[in-house]
Amino acid sequence: MPNVNIIEKADEEIRTIAEPLWRDLIKNSNEGNYGEFVKNFSGAMALAMNQVAVGHQFANSELARNLSDHFDYLGIIRRGQHVTVLYRQRSTKRDGEWVGRLVLGYEDDKIRIFGASIF
Repeated sequence: MPNVNIIEKADEEIRTIAEPLWRDLIKNSNEGNYGEFVKNFSGAMALAMNQVAVGHQFANSELARNLSDHFDYLGIIRRGQHVTVLYRQRSTKRDGEWVGRLVLGYEDDKIRIFGASIF
């Protein structure tokens, strides 16, 4: 039996799923660990992530390598077969705040990351 559409889950249930994934992304981004960074991505997202380009980002982005593990949940947006979880993200090296975006949905009966960004 297929899983329920993720948009039908309660906010707290989505947060319980999303926050460990977000924490792993922060940890692996800070460490520049490409293999671990993409491990929960959807198949298409993982293929789209060019290892050389991501490695360059890890090597050259002060923000991507210095994300604070302290973040604030802002909300959830539901659309189609995916939810977007928004966070207020900070850096350990730069002043200010950024919006963190984590897009989740089901692939092969598992919850996967369909998008992740900080802007």
